[in-house]
Amino acid sequence: MARIPMTIEGAERLKTELQRLKSDYDAAKERQGFIEARIRDIEHKLANAHVIDPQAVHGEGRVVFGATVELEDSDAGERVSYQIVGDDEADIKQGKISVSSPIARALIGKSEGDIAEVDAPGGTRVYEILGVRYA
Repeated sequence: MARIPMTIEGAERLKTELQRLKSDYDAAKERQGFIEARIRDIEHKLANAHVIDPQAVHGEGRVVFGATVELEDSDAGERVSYQIVGDDEADIKQGKISVSSPIARALIGKSEGDIAEVDAPGGTRVYEILGVRYA
């Protein structure tokens, strides 16, 4: 095999690049594993999805999955609005709460005018349901 001439500086630069490439490669393999697992998870969820159109729900005034609920916190007097969505869709900043959250579980099945008590980390919160819509 032919020898490849290089300076000490050139050899050090190649060693540094080799280390960076090896660490990038290991990180890329790890990221690829994460991405492949996430793809499988999403494919599984979509294959088993029961897609519900909130506008097609006939909840007859009751709080059901997909409904948007207008609430008033009885203690603070603050009004909030939440849509009850699936676990993967929940985003409190957008007013979307998971169907499996304590507040959604306390609201499901109730109607406008009902009171819902929610056991929260800071104690029991009491909400009055001001309105329910399916949009």
